[in-house]
Amino acid sequence: MSDYILQLQNITKVFPGVKALSDVSFDVQRGQVHALVGENGAGKSTLIKVICGVYPYGTYDGKVLFEGQECKFRTIRDVEKAGIACIHQEMNLVPDMSVSENIFLNNQPSKMGIVDFNVMHDRCVKLLKDVGLDVSPEEMVRNLGVGQQQMVEIAKALARDVKLLLLDEPTAALTEAEVDILLDLVDKLRREQGVTCIYISHRLDEIMRLCDSITVLRDGQTIDTRPKSQMSKDDMISLMVGREMTNMFPREPHTRGEVGFEIKNFTVPHPDIPGRNIINNVSLKAYRGEILGISGLMGAGRTELFTAVYGAYRTKGTGEVYIDGKKVDIKKPLDALEAGYVIVSEDRKKLGLNLIMSIKENTTLAALDKVSKFGILNDDAEVAYTTKYVEEIRTKTPSIDVAVNTLSGGNQQKVVLAKALMSDPKVMVLDEPTRGIDVGAKYEIYKIMNELVDKGVVIIMISSEMEEILGMSDRILTVANGEITGEFDVKDATQEILMRAAVGRG
Repeated sequence: MSDYILQLQNITKVFPGVKALSDVSFDVQRGQVHALVGENGAGKSTLIKVICGVYPYGTYDGKVLFEGQECKFRTIRDVEKAGIACIHQEMNLVPDMSVSENIFLNNQPSKMGIVDFNVMHDRCVKLLKDVGLDVSPEEMVRNLGVGQQQMVEIAKALARDVKLLLLDEPTAALTEAEVDILLDLVDKLRREQGVTCIYISHRLDEIMRLCDSITVLRDGQTIDTRPKSQMSKDDMISLMVGREMTNMFPREPHTRGEVGFEIKNFTVPHPDIPGRNIINNVSLKAYRGEILGISGLMGAGRTELFTAVYGAYRTKGTGEVYIDGKKVDIKKPLDALEAGYVIVSEDRKKLGLNLIMSIKENTTLAALDKVSKFGILNDDAEVAYTTKYVEEIRTKTPSIDVAVNTLSGGNQQKVVLAKALMSDPKVMVLDEPTRGIDVGAKYEIYKIMNELVDKGVVIIMISSEMEEILGMSDRILTVANGEITGEFDVKDATQEILMRAAVGRG
């Protein structure tokens, strides 16, 4: 038996006008965790879809060898039968079915064509124990947290006797505690069950902690494959972006000006628990000429505060909001946009973009008054505005008419920014602005933030990444349990200080 469970030989995949993969070749050793890294748009997702049969045999050039045999997968079912499973960022579970029903979907144990629910239950109990998930097989999936659903996905793969497990950004929406559980599980599957994993992540610390070997893709090509012992984080970054990046955070000197945004005594009732507040009497100021970082643990109330100010939270907030010293009355998002207050949501795919619409249509969507007259769209104006922002924020695209779902995550985020800029914001809240995008795209986003500060836009950045908060903020506020628990000049802040304040112990 070959030491390599998977061998990719000269994989080339072409879409109309775009070569997504060009002669990609590397081998994956049996029983290892093999990392696949690269910038958004490097070809990782396309390659995974080739391996998983989403792009069937005949739609690409080159060979996929699994356990020494060339694969000619024509359906995803063929891939599953071979022992390959893929867990995507967007989980493939049915919310209104039980854990057990999801795990054995299209794979139910049966006798004479009749599902054996007792066997299914017993097997489910064992699988849940294997993945360390303490829930009932009868629990509805919709009642589980994101981390628990991720474990159900892995149990579902194990139910099919998986030999090769592909994990695509599995920790993007998990808490730190859930990340630890997942990484420990992947390591356990490798050691105790001999499952081989291909692990895709932008979080390089996870790669260095978990993986045995690393392959770097750039511009659809294989750049290098090495054992982890021969590749540092700096090596990975340089290979991914094609240049050495000595400073991940391009902080620029900012001169603080007048107060541009102020919240006074803002309170938001909890949407589900009567008598409880999710935001409690919060007051803060943000100045022109600075990046104000908002730090805190998930569930602290950071997003809820600024979404309620925007008029888009499930319950209405009470308190006062001032922009450039003038009190504004915001009851709905349209009021906020007209006042010059805009949010770039943490969930760009669900809340920031219409994925099937073009770059042009998305860019102008929040400012149609600029590109229309008497209710009739002016296509020339749409093209002019969109082209302007594509050039200004350096969006990589073959055309402004392509659907945004064809773009990489970093370029999708730039379209969200362009859409926000179309509304001429005075205050821009960036909620997790670099979540799920690669190091090169992050650097571009940071530079855009600096440019906006120089133009006088008040920038408020919410981030769960301590390095990002410390790397880009001029001043930092910490939030815990719906309250401001600390205020720090970045020169006086450390990860330890921020964490203490974030748990209410500042």
